[in-house]
Order: sequence, then C-alpha cells, then structure tokens
Amino acid sequence: MSAGCKDGCGHVGSAPMDASAQRVLWFVLIANAAMFGIETIGGHAVGSVSLQADALDFGADAATYAITLWAMRRSAAMRTRAALIKSAAMLALGLVIMASVAVKFVSAAPPEPAPMGLIGALALAVNLGAVLMLLRFRTGDANLRSAWLCSRNDAVGNVLVIVAAAATAATQSHWPDFAVGLIMSLLFVSGSWAVYRQARRESAFALQGMSA
Repeated sequence: MSAGCKDGCGHVGSAPMDASAQRVLWFVLIANAAMFGIETIGGHAVGSVSLQADALDFGADAATYAITLWAMRRSAAMRTRAALIKSAAMLALGLVIMASVAVKFVSAAPPEPAPMGLIGALALAVNLGAVLMLLRFRTGDANLRSAWLCSRNDAVGNVLVIVAAAATAATQSHWPDFAVGLIMSLLFVSGSWAVYRQARRESAFALQGMSA
C-alpha cells in the first residue's frame, strides 16, 4: 500500500483530490454506460460472443464506478465492504462470460468481422482514455485501484476483440471469437482476486490502527 493511501484512506487524500477523482469517475461512468448500450446492440447484431462479453464488461464497470463514487467519502470499513462487493461482482461476471461461451459454442456461426472490429476499435479508444485518466489513482485504496483495473482489463479485452475480428475474417471460423470470450472471463477472475487481496490488506491495516 502506498504512503498516500496510509495517510488518508478514509478520505482518498485531500478534498481537492476527492473532487478530481469524482470528476474522472463520473466521466468514465457515463462513457462506460454508453459503450454498454452500443456493444450490447452491436454484439447481438453481428453475432459476436466476445463483443457481448465486452458489453457486460462495460456494464459492470459502470456499476463499479458508481459504487466507487458512493464509497469515496464513507468510512474505511464501508469502503472495504464496497471493494469486496466489487470483487465478488467481477468474479461473477467472469463466470457469466464463461457460461455464455459454453452456451453459444454448440450452434454459433462466425460473427461479422468488419463491424465487430470497428466496434472493438471504438471501445478501445474509450478505454484508453479512461486508463490514462485513472492512471494517477491506480495506487490509491482498493476502490480506486479496482476502477483502474477495470479500465485496464477492458483495454486489453478490446485489443483481443480486434484481433479476434481479424482472425475471424481470415479463417471464417467462430473459434477466435470464443477464445477471446474465454480470455476475457479469466481476466475478470484474476482482477477479482487482486481487488479482494487488497481489500483484505486494507481491512487488516484498519484493524491494526484501531487497536494501536
């Protein structure tokens, strides 16, 4: 945990930092909510399981940012609980994506690669912007770190969607799309574990401070 977090976990730094973090989180929340709608419609239209998984990703991130905004001025204990809830949500999303890949595996046809790649490129631009805006908060408490992790995972997922679109165009196979969906689910599971571990460390640190 960074020194800055130790000095001000209960308030996410000074009041100006709170205001700055809130502005960034509101911006990325709105952007993620918009991309959730775009990718949900686009994923179903082109028949891409990886785009649909990415849409769920955007929706979960919008919820994550909303929880982070709610938790920013709460007590350390409430902030830890919020981070644990987000960890569980990330794990659940990873399992949902795995299930979606399994269900669509039986009868799915290859998705349409051109619109799939274009939507993936738009999503990547949105997430790269979010990653850059959240970069200075990545060593904050578990809630701000989880927000940065979500955007980072999204950017990686968007690159994979674009690669899958190119591979689908080259092979006319649904396998690249399925492979990316599975990889994205594993990213969520690993991200969930990272947020959980940091939340537990912060909880232990808070308990030590209370007993000191």
